[in-house]
Amino acid sequence: METSWILLAGALLLSLLVLRRRHAKNRRLPPGPLAVPLFGNLLWLRNSAADVEPLLLKLFNRYGPVVTLRMGTRLAIFVADRRLAHAALVGAGAVTMANRPQAATSSLLGVSDNIITRADYGPVWRLLRRNLVAETLHPSRVRQFAPARAWVRGVLMDKLRAGSGAGDDEPGDVMEAFRYTMFCLLVLMCFGERLDEPAVRAIEDAERTWLLYISHQMSVFFFFPSVTRHVFRGRLQTARALRRRQAELFVPLINARREYKRQAMAGQAPARETTFQHSYVDTLLDITLPAELGHRALTDDEIVALCSEFLTAGTDTTSTGLQWIMAELVKNPAVQDRLHAEIKATCGDDAEAVSEEAVHGMPYLKAVILEGLRKHPPGHFVLPHKAAEDMDVGGYLIPKGATVNFMVAEMGRDEQEWERPMEFVPERFLEGGDGVGVDMTGTKGIRMMPFGVGRRICAGLSIAMLHLEFFVANMVREFEWREAPGHEVEFGEKSEFTTVMKKPLRPRLVPRRS
Repeated sequence: METSWILLAGALLLSLLVLRRRHAKNRRLPPGPLAVPLFGNLLWLRNSAADVEPLLLKLFNRYGPVVTLRMGTRLAIFVADRRLAHAALVGAGAVTMANRPQAATSSLLGVSDNIITRADYGPVWRLLRRNLVAETLHPSRVRQFAPARAWVRGVLMDKLRAGSGAGDDEPGDVMEAFRYTMFCLLVLMCFGERLDEPAVRAIEDAERTWLLYISHQMSVFFFFPSVTRHVFRGRLQTARALRRRQAELFVPLINARREYKRQAMAGQAPARETTFQHSYVDTLLDITLPAELGHRALTDDEIVALCSEFLTAGTDTTSTGLQWIMAELVKNPAVQDRLHAEIKATCGDDAEAVSEEAVHGMPYLKAVILEGLRKHPPGHFVLPHKAAEDMDVGGYLIPKGATVNFMVAEMGRDEQEWERPMEFVPERFLEGGDGVGVDMTGTKGIRMMPFGVGRRICAGLSIAMLHLEFFVANMVREFEWREAPGHEVEFGEKSEFTTVMKKPLRPRLVPRRS
């Protein structure tokens, strides 16, 4: 009798598996253009995978809000609809979309995936993210770096004054000033040392060159990597050289923190003005990886990769956000006037600068930042996700292992969700506006998602908002931002690592105070 029950249960289980497999076969992938085995879509013969957004916008118009592309043997699905994005990232469960596809170049370059943005959901990712959030991005830690932000504010104002376009001088490209000063701040937070300009410039150059090369020159390895690794071996050699350059710059700074920690343990830490008591590297030196990775400390290569990730996440995105927001304030002087009036009413005329405490009491400032992120998210895509299991999105099959990406800019500019979406209207985030109560985490629903949504949401959301609010408020208090003749603001976009202004912002800056 017992054997009969076991056979019956086995038969039922087999039937269920067969039915499930048939059901999966009956579901279909989202639509997309013609593809051939191994190579993928034929459209790659005339389109670049490194700049896929213009192509996707055409495909969404043709096929609808979910589109399938094949890049070599990789299946990539792109979602432009906010409701479908919420269903996939939140409604399907916390971990269904929490994994990352392996980067095509990771194995080719021997680059570790033991970083927060690349690691699969699991013990390593949880350890690294928990360390970042608790030991560096926690509000108490963020407050420790207030003197660093005050120093960088002064550096930024000096750079802006030097390129202000006063008199007969041509106005400078403010994006260059934004990038440099954000590197000053993030390098200090990362390595615990306030470096001089040549040292910061060297790190900035190494990071920017690496990012742009990886973003624009390595997409060929999506296709037939066993072949393209030989055909384009020069690109791999260049990428390895760029990675070595990062290590040459970072390892001495990492070793300096090792020595600092050793001296601090012995009560002999140097009391230099340029040295901070805490840094991100300090926390990485204290990490022990879980047992499945040998219960060991991080290697120098892994620390270099994590430092590069930290610098990238906090510099390019923030400086790009600043560029777009200040361009909108130049183009919309009434908005700038209202913002300046709020700053003046909050801080008065005597304060040396807008403090971090003051920005928390400025609702119109926050509305300006939110509107900038809605209309001009620095990243038009979130980092790609990987489906942990077969799932249904909008009636389509998303198969296990597929790469899934979400169109951030399309959701923030959805005319069915936002009134006049292509106009810059910060008032929409004030009482009575269509953006009141927007949930940046997307838990209840997605209306805009500049920091992503779900388990892999950007860990730096709060500090990014602080940096944007702090620096925008101080720049508007210090200068009136005007359009310069011959350098009119244009909102054309260009894809670099982030989506920047195609025509750089070159405003005329008029000091508001003597």
